[in-house]
Amino acid sequence: MPSNLIEYFNKAPRLGVLSTSSSDGRVDSAVFGSPQMIDEKTVLAATANNRTFANLLENPHAIYTIMEPADSITDWKGIRVYMKLKEYTTSGELLEMIRTQAANFVGEEGAKLIHAALTFEVYEVRPLIDFGQGWEKSI
Repeated sequence: MPSNLIEYFNKAPRLGVLSTSSSDGRVDSAVFGSPQMIDEKTVLAATANNRTFANLLENPHAIYTIMEPADSITDWKGIRVYMKLKEYTTSGELLEMIRTQAANFVGEEGAKLIHAALTFEVYEVRPLIDFGQGWEKSI
């Protein structure tokens, strides 16, 4: 995937929603600001010990949706990034680095709520609104 995907994914500010599902199909969507694409196939994120984390433990598939509103819904920009959780950690250097960085945005108390560092593998990217144009034309 081209580097412009990485640039778009990591652009700030952005509105992003991480959608997950439990093993029995109960869906959850939550606003997430933490995901960062570190290469064309890898996304790092952080989460509290919450429904999103519980769902990922049961079902590793997720979608991260980035949306940029416009005057008309057909002019909205954005992408849907389909991912699979490859690994997570609830301790260690990566988690501490994420907590330190998060403290700059959410404060020390907010950073303490981060329970896990997540590593996802990207397996598909689609436009926010798909008319067959490809994701490259929707960013």
